Amino acid sequence: MAEQRPLPPGTAALVVAAGAGLRAGQPVPKQFARWRGKPVVRHSVEALVAAGCAPVLMCIPAGADAVAAKALAGLPVRLLTGGTTRQDSVRAGLEALAGESPVFVLIHDAARPILPRAVIDRLVAALAHEPGAIPVLPVVDSLCHNAAGLMGDPLDRTALRRVQTPQAFRFAGILAAHRDWPGATDAGDDAQVARAAGLGIALVEGDEALHKLTFPADFGAKDSVVSAPPVRIGTGYDVHRLEAGEELWLCGVRIEHSHGLAGHSDADVAIHALVDALLGAIGAGDIGQHFPPGDPQWLGASSDRFLAHAARLVGESGHAIGNVDLTIICEAPKIGPHRNAMRARLAEVLDVDIGVVSVKATTTEKLGPTGRREGIAAQAVATVVRV
Repeated sequence: MAEQRPLPPGTAALVVAAGAGLRAGQPVPKQFARWRGKPVVRHSVEALVAAGCAPVLMCIPAGADAVAAKALAGLPVRLLTGGTTRQDSVRAGLEALAGESPVFVLIHDAARPILPRAVIDRLVAALAHEPGAIPVLPVVDSLCHNAAGLMGDPLDRTALRRVQTPQAFRFAGILAAHRDWPGATDAGDDAQVARAAGLGIALVEGDEALHKLTFPADFGAKDSVVSAPPVRIGTGYDVHRLEAGEELWLCGVRIEHSHGLAGHSDADVAIHALVDALLGAIGAGDIGQHFPPGDPQWLGASSDRFLAHAARLVGESGHAIGNVDLTIICEAPKIGPHRNAMRARLAEVLDVDIGVVSVKATTTEKLGPTGRREGIAAQAVATVVRV
C-alpha cells in the first residue's frame, strides 16, 4: 500500500456540523443522516483522523450530543455545542482549541463527506508560504446576470473559482481574525474572515468529490444502502498486437522482450483489462469512454494513470476495492519471474494491500493469435465492496 507522509505535528481540525440541514429533507439534520452506509459526518471525520489531525473538534447543534456521539462512535473527536450561525460555531471552536496552541487548523463543513487526502496535503503544504489556503475548482459553465428572469450581461468565468472546504490556516492568524471580525455581520466563510484581516489566502486545487450535500436529491436512491448490493463484480478483457521495436509493459512493469505491444498508449494490456473490470463493477462504462484512443493527450501515456483514475472512481462511488484477479494469456515472455513485481506495482497504484492482487498467466497451447505469438491478451475480474 502506498505510504502517505504524516501531517506536521500540531495540525488540528474543526468540523462544523451545527446547522439544521433542513433543505436535505432528512428526518434528522443532514449531517447525521446515513449516506453511503454511514452517517454523513463520519466520512470526513474518518479522513481527518486518518490523515493525522489532532485534536479533532466538532461543533454540533444544541441537544444533539447523543446522535452525534452515536454517529462518531470509536473516533477520537471532541464535541462542542455550536452557535446560531456558522461563524459563531467556528469562533467557539477556535476558542476551544486555543488552549492547546495548534500550529495549523483545517476548518471543514460536515456536509462535504468525501475528503480526499490529496486535498489535505495540498492545503497544508501551502501554509508554508501563506497564512491561509483554500481548495478551489474552475467554473466550467457560462455565467450571466439574472435581469428579472431574463438573461443579463455575461460574466467572465475565467477569473472565477468555486470555493470548497476544508479551509486551512495558521491557527494564531485565523483565531485573531475571528476575534476582530465585527459581530453585526456574518461572513460567507473563514477565508473571507481571514482576508478581511489582511491575511493572504493561497488557492490550491480542489476536487469534485468534495461535493456538498444540500438537497433531497443528494440523498437519492443511488446513495441508499438498500439500493445496491454490498459486493459488486466487474470483468474486463483486452488484447494487443506484438510488434518489433515496441516496449513491453505488463501490469505497470517493463519487461525486456524481443517484441512489445502496439497501441495508442503504452498498450499495457493487463492494466487495460483491469481498468475495464473496475469500471464495470461500478457501472462507469469502459476505458474507451474515459480515455478515447484517438485523443492525442493519451498518445504513449502510461496506463498507470488509467488505473489510478478507475480506482478513484471506485472510491467516489462509495466502494472500496475487494480484490482483483488478472490472467495474462501469452506464449512468451514467461510471466512467473515478474509476477511479484507486477502485483506490487498494481497494489501501489490501486492503494491496496498486495494480498488482494492476483496475477496469473496461461497459454492457448499455440492456438489462435496469442498461440502464434501475434499478440498478448488479458482478462480481469474485480470485486468492489460498499463502504
